[in-house]
Amino acid sequence: MRVPLSWLREYVDLPATETGRDVQAKLISAGLEVETVEQLGADLKGPLVVGQVLTIEELEGFKKPIRFCTVDVGRANGTGEPQEIVCGARNFAVGDKVVVVLPGAVLPGGFSISARKTYGKTSHGMICSADELGMGDDGTHGIIVLPPEHEVGTDAIELLQLVDEVLDIAVTANRGDCLSIRGVAREAAIAYGRPLLDPALLDVPAPNAYGYPVKVSDPFGCDRFTARTVTGLDPEARSPIWLQRRLQKAGMRPISLAVDVTNYVMLELGQPLHAYDRTRVQGAIGVRRAERGEQLTTLDGVTRTLSTEDLVITDERGPIGLAGVMGGADTEIDDTDGTTTEVVIEAAHFDPVAIARTARRHKLGSEAARRFERGVDPQAASAAAQRTVDLLVLLAGGTADAGVTEVVAPSAPRTITIPADHPDRVAGVTYGRETVVRRLQQIGCDVYGTDELIVTVPSWRPDLADPNDLAEEVIRLEGYENLPSTLPRPLPGHGLTDRQRLHRRVGRALAGAGYVEALNYPFLGEAVFDQLGLDADDPRRTVVTLVNPLSDEEPALRTTLLPGLLGALRRNDGRGSHDLALFETGLVFRPTGHEQVPARLPADRRPTQEQLAALDAALPRQPRRVAVVLAGAREQAGWWGEGRPSDWADAVEAARIVAREAGAELIVRADQHAPWHPGRCAALYVRVDGEEVLAGHAGELHPRVVKAMHLPERTCAMEIELDLLEQAGDGIVRAPRISSFPVATQDVALVVDKPVPAAEVEAALREGAGELLEAIRLFDVYENAEQLGDGRKSLAYALRFRAPDRTLTVDEASAARDAAVALAAERTGAVLRG
Repeated sequence: MRVPLSWLREYVDLPATETGRDVQAKLISAGLEVETVEQLGADLKGPLVVGQVLTIEELEGFKKPIRFCTVDVGRANGTGEPQEIVCGARNFAVGDKVVVVLPGAVLPGGFSISARKTYGKTSHGMICSADELGMGDDGTHGIIVLPPEHEVGTDAIELLQLVDEVLDIAVTANRGDCLSIRGVAREAAIAYGRPLLDPALLDVPAPNAYGYPVKVSDPFGCDRFTARTVTGLDPEARSPIWLQRRLQKAGMRPISLAVDVTNYVMLELGQPLHAYDRTRVQGAIGVRRAERGEQLTTLDGVTRTLSTEDLVITDERGPIGLAGVMGGADTEIDDTDGTTTEVVIEAAHFDPVAIARTARRHKLGSEAARRFERGVDPQAASAAAQRTVDLLVLLAGGTADAGVTEVVAPSAPRTITIPADHPDRVAGVTYGRETVVRRLQQIGCDVYGTDELIVTVPSWRPDLADPNDLAEEVIRLEGYENLPSTLPRPLPGHGLTDRQRLHRRVGRALAGAGYVEALNYPFLGEAVFDQLGLDADDPRRTVVTLVNPLSDEEPALRTTLLPGLLGALRRNDGRGSHDLALFETGLVFRPTGHEQVPARLPADRRPTQEQLAALDAALPRQPRRVAVVLAGAREQAGWWGEGRPSDWADAVEAARIVAREAGAELIVRADQHAPWHPGRCAALYVRVDGEEVLAGHAGELHPRVVKAMHLPERTCAMEIELDLLEQAGDGIVRAPRISSFPVATQDVALVVDKPVPAAEVEAALREGAGELLEAIRLFDVYENAEQLGDGRKSLAYALRFRAPDRTLTVDEASAARDAAVALAAERTGAVLRG
């Protein structure tokens, strides 16, 4: 909501010295989100005056039409002589009143004006357009042509209200009343302790039987409908400059007098209105739900098929407007032919939920829908209609019809009972009854009672529904900054849980290994499963779908971390970062199919343990996982040597890094699992309670997946379940023991069949070597059919032996090595090479 400060001052007597920044600070303190204060005309310097075109000479021989004009600017130029100006615009004629900027002036943007020679003539100034003056979109293109009643030489800066400050307020969903000058003025009046000149306090005639006929068939969807008629309008009347400028400053484009007046009143009072050409409305105006298959062409020229949930405005032909969203083209006021002399003004109050759903269903956002869905003051409809009638009579010479139609569904004022000390107990501050009553009265509440207050909520605040809402209003107006800051006291002995510690250790370890954390939204679209090449019965395709998703393209909760990470990798690669290593830790959502709909929990007391257990049982399984993706170079090339591209082994090593942080033994075996390459995929197992459990996969992605997701070639990925690693680990991080005795290193090369996993050979060597083995590392894999035989490979390991209490002898180290080789030969058929 854009609020011009000059407009706000009409309803609140703000101190003359207060700037837009001062008002911004006050409103922010009161709880409004004032994002910016725009300084209009801050760098504008005159002379800028009204001039009248005397002569126009068309200059020939140039690529574009050029005109040499003489303009009467009165005594503004100091001589009274006509001003000679060169201009390329063609939307003005001799005798028109225009805006002229004279030499010595400065236009917005620091553009200085001086006499200069151009197109063979000397131009002493410039005839201005709206864009050049920073006025925004006025609906026209070219020079500003003023109404003829303005005198030559008049200061155009003041006439066009070019100097002002505009507050840009981000109105939250619960404060629909602040989508109006009236609502913001009320907040400013409270903040400054000044009275509010309420623009809705008008003398409104009582409804009678002579008004335009209206029939409301759905009183729940429309609980109030006011109709007023104005006749005898001057079809040539145009919106005055002050009205156009206020609309422009508020971010709206002037269109025509009748439409501009309804928009102006909507901005002023917050009540959306609609004006119908009375000659185009046939029969009584009705309000009902649309019938199946009905169609309506809205003002934007789009023919829309209506839903039975849509609330529509009708006449005897059928729908003539989407209630609270947009009018229909059949009853549009068209000023281009100058035939509209009679209008019917609609000021109604519609159900916010119905309007919000209609606007989203038809993807049709409008200023009216934006206000209705946040809550509009139903009591303001009559005043808004009267204000519109008054302006049309004043500006277009119309006559207000004596008939007044008002259809109102019976309703009682909303009351809330609240203990007088409730805000004190919520805030932890003693405000006292007087302060509570005063603050509630300032926002428009009627308050009765002593210890127990009976509060009647004002019609313009539909968001106030319970005692806590009222407490929030008191706290807000007393100042959030005045609330004491109190740190919670943690119980002794409580700190991070084991799960939290592991989560942090894993993140630090991966960051230390060169990975960058990328946090992604936990949502996905099911089309990504086809890109990943998952089978139709893959459990990852079973998703939890959100009832109200942020995006229709991603309505489901993720069952794997890879789509989000791969999307981040694709975006970064497309923006020039080609050497990438990303990781993420987070929850995935894996429904079991046995979840049940939980009962609604009570709000007036703490839920029981049984109720909380039922709530937990309704949730899908949510394991915590960690995933990495890699592309490009893993080691950069330079003067130090050649680089190395990332490959499947790096993805497996990332899993080992995570497993080491968890203190878990990782078992790696070859596998085939989408979306990985069938020949470069590793299954990752851990031992939980003595049994091997599949924890994840790592390797290079399938080429079809890389192509479908537009990823860099040879992209690799790893995903593993962190909760399983925690169960498999010992849970305690032990510092490494440093021995003062030397290490004994023994290398061994074993020849095995190609299908034998290196992990099995390593496990046998580790077990056979016994307690003296400190570390084992695979440092070479060699395949040569001539030397080793068909289907055979050589695995070379470095074994490090050390005793904690002595220096090992060569015989001891050799014996441990021989025992390790013997057990590997027994279990895997390994033979010493050579």
